[in-house]
Amino acid sequence: MDFLQTIVDTLDNYIVSIGIPVGEETIPFMVILLIGTGLFLTVRTGFVQVRRLGHGFAVATGRYDDEDEPGDVTHFQALTTALSATVGIGNIGGVALAIHYGGPGAIFWMWVTAAVGMATKYAEVTLAQEYRDVESGSDANVGTVSGGPMYYIEKGLGPQWKPMAAFFALMLGFTAFLTGNAVQANTVTDIVRAEFGFSPYIVGAVTALIVGAVIIGGIGRIGKVTAVLAPLMAAVYVFGALVIITLNFGEVIPGFATIVTEAFNPAAGIAGTGAGIFVVTLMWGVRRGLFSNEAGQGSAPIAHAAAKTDEPVSEGVVALLEPFIDTIVICTMTALVIITTGVADDRVATELTLDGGDISYISLSETNRYGVVDDPGTLQISAGVQDVSAVGVPLLAWHEVAVEQLYVDEAQTQLFTGSIDTDAGEATMDGTTYTSLYGDAVENGAPLTQLGFEAGLGAVGTYIVLFSVILFGISTAISWSYYGDRCANYLFGPKAILPFKAVFVAMHYVGAIATLSVIWALGDVALAIVIIPNLIALLLLSGKVRQLTDSYFERRPWETQPKSVAKETRA
Repeated sequence: MDFLQTIVDTLDNYIVSIGIPVGEETIPFMVILLIGTGLFLTVRTGFVQVRRLGHGFAVATGRYDDEDEPGDVTHFQALTTALSATVGIGNIGGVALAIHYGGPGAIFWMWVTAAVGMATKYAEVTLAQEYRDVESGSDANVGTVSGGPMYYIEKGLGPQWKPMAAFFALMLGFTAFLTGNAVQANTVTDIVRAEFGFSPYIVGAVTALIVGAVIIGGIGRIGKVTAVLAPLMAAVYVFGALVIITLNFGEVIPGFATIVTEAFNPAAGIAGTGAGIFVVTLMWGVRRGLFSNEAGQGSAPIAHAAAKTDEPVSEGVVALLEPFIDTIVICTMTALVIITTGVADDRVATELTLDGGDISYISLSETNRYGVVDDPGTLQISAGVQDVSAVGVPLLAWHEVAVEQLYVDEAQTQLFTGSIDTDAGEATMDGTTYTSLYGDAVENGAPLTQLGFEAGLGAVGTYIVLFSVILFGISTAISWSYYGDRCANYLFGPKAILPFKAVFVAMHYVGAIATLSVIWALGDVALAIVIIPNLIALLLLSGKVRQLTDSYFERRPWETQPKSVAKETRA
């Protein structure tokens, strides 16, 4: 496992984190490429995300659907399948991460990222429709349509680009097993075990059976399930958030003001990493925004390619709704819950598992910023107190925020005096060894969002977040199975689809019972790699996107021409 971790760290350093230094921070090239491509496509398409947003909503309602057009699912089902993969645990935990490390101002940069991402999503889905393969199979398992970046890379750029198309399909298929499946199963298992005490083996078996029962029916069944599941889970979560925001309405305007003000003049993230550092706030917002709405990643076009239409742009305008719904609406709801309830810097009684993944070690720098340091080996604690104002002194931290008072008992009545072996993950006091200490610590990720919902709605709020995490995890895995089986179909043909689904379900179960820190990291690296061929194709085919866009909105086929005539005219 250590060898695998070394490989992951090396790949991360040379692929994910490499970038342009700005002061003490680095802006990764991946972020520059994604934002730059989005800005370029925004201009190239004439700000399509602003001018055609209303038309996207009209098409998504099914007003212009035609059952006789080629495809496997309706516009709405394609949208919900893609949303089921994008609207997920990142909307619950990702926003909290951004606020924790980058401060409230990070949310503003999430909005900006979503705005340019709408144009990226429009372009990649329009191309996926234009260059898709129709009638690739005759049964429900295989489907009648295959599409996505691998098809528009090969068909749009030419056969000589097929190796890049195959590389994309291979990397995205790999990601589907990990980030889109195993990690989701592990998250669901963890939260169910923590709240209800159920065995991971039982929870994993149940969720694997659910996922398997849905995906075996192909995109038709997936579309029908997500058409119910995605709106349901979003409605429950958003309704709970709206109730909390309404109850704290007096804090909403100041909350928005704080987001905008701190976007350009940040005070600090809760962890102290963004104290007055604009680029930190910017980067946390951009990163969380990009990986929340998945614009430029190339996964959503695979689902949208299956929509029943012979007008590529009609599905492109549906797809541009995704970053709007995912980030502008749902992520903003999460942010307002955290900000208006004031839980971001609340400290709650916490068991500090000394060898757990939430433990870290930090110190205060001369520039008054806290930063992570290597394990100090040994920490000496007297009367439970850690001096958080001492420069350069290593401190035990939870979610990278120092715990000021440490206790040996859950009731926090007996202060800890002794030594902590940071390598072994053990504390010793009067000859007694402890694997956990206790103290008041800040939350982060999904637990922070859960804390906000609990502050607003009590136990009901807690269960809304629990319910949402479970549904989000399962629905994300269901949608990613389709992305992966289209990659398998492209690489190896229809005969590979059933074996892929069998392995996918098996990996879901493995993910439910395994420790996945390294697997999550591997998936993130694969995701970063897969973005590159997709962005290259989008830039090179941007002229085709513009041509299709101009033709569609000049002809207005949804209202002025019979579909057969519109199809001939476009051709």
